[in-house]
Amino acid sequence: MKFATIIGGLAIGSAVLGATAASAQEVNVYSLRQAFLVEPLFEKFTDQTGIKVNVIFAEKGLVERIKQEGVNSPADILMTVDISRIQQAVDAGVTDVVDSDVLTNSIPAHLRDEAGHWFALTQRGRAIYASKDRVGAGEITRYEDLADAKWAGRVCTRSGTHDYNIALFASMIAHHGEQDAKTWLEGLKANLARKPQGNDRGQVKAIKEGECDIAIGNTYYYGKMLDDPQQRSWAEAVNIVFPNQDDRGMSMNISGMTLIKGAPHRENAVKLMEFLVSDEAQKIYAEVNYEYPVKPGVEWAENVKSWGTFKADQLPLTEIARLRADAIKMVDQVGYNE
Repeated sequence: MKFATIIGGLAIGSAVLGATAASAQEVNVYSLRQAFLVEPLFEKFTDQTGIKVNVIFAEKGLVERIKQEGVNSPADILMTVDISRIQQAVDAGVTDVVDSDVLTNSIPAHLRDEAGHWFALTQRGRAIYASKDRVGAGEITRYEDLADAKWAGRVCTRSGTHDYNIALFASMIAHHGEQDAKTWLEGLKANLARKPQGNDRGQVKAIKEGECDIAIGNTYYYGKMLDDPQQRSWAEAVNIVFPNQDDRGMSMNISGMTLIKGAPHRENAVKLMEFLVSDEAQKIYAEVNYEYPVKPGVEWAENVKSWGTFKADQLPLTEIARLRADAIKMVDQVGYNE
């Protein structure tokens, strides 16, 4: 199978997709997910259906590209991460509704758009990482605890305006109301050991190096660090804590997919979307990136399972997307990144 890979831009991929758009036995995917995550799935799909998958990869800019291409866009499916990025595509008017019993029966309602504009593919939790040496078992159990003055100068996070944190802050607004969530964020900021910086793995590294004792990060980074010889010691220095297990559960986010409006291979696109929520595809997709399947009943990867089970927050992701602007405003109001 031939893939178009994008490094610096999108022109190469669009040329390849445009040249093949007329073929009936193919489907064109624009992907913000890395090649190693999706290529095994596309290969399985082609083996089973005979439908060729053409794909371009990029780190950003695909929604803007689709808008620029307009009715001439060769894109059938957009695959991306984080509910805010998925909602961006919906708000831009480039997505279309999919009416599929397979998708609605496979994906819980809170993990898909009610109207059928987007569907989750995998889940990841926003966990708390705590030093094994300096934080006792059960000493921190809830997101709310992060604002406790006992953690003053002991917490590390990445930028407050990063999509992953904005989603968490939006969930706090949904559960507590804007004023209480703002008070909580002020408390979290007051407890920071340093100015927000780096990525999720960088926060765990800071714990290992003694710069802080607690951090916030996505669950799948734990697996990535354990599998990286240069980063394994970071992961081994922390316990991964699943927050709020005695109440609403851990805040979740997703990777997901949308059908593009005017998709030239709509029928094949829906077939691919349905394949991606099959038991086989869900297992592969979750295993390669240490994520959790969205389809109930699909077994977790063994290494992910070893971290323990947890209760997940059932807050509809549409609510997190709706409160995104409020969360960004709140970060600015408290001067979180300053």
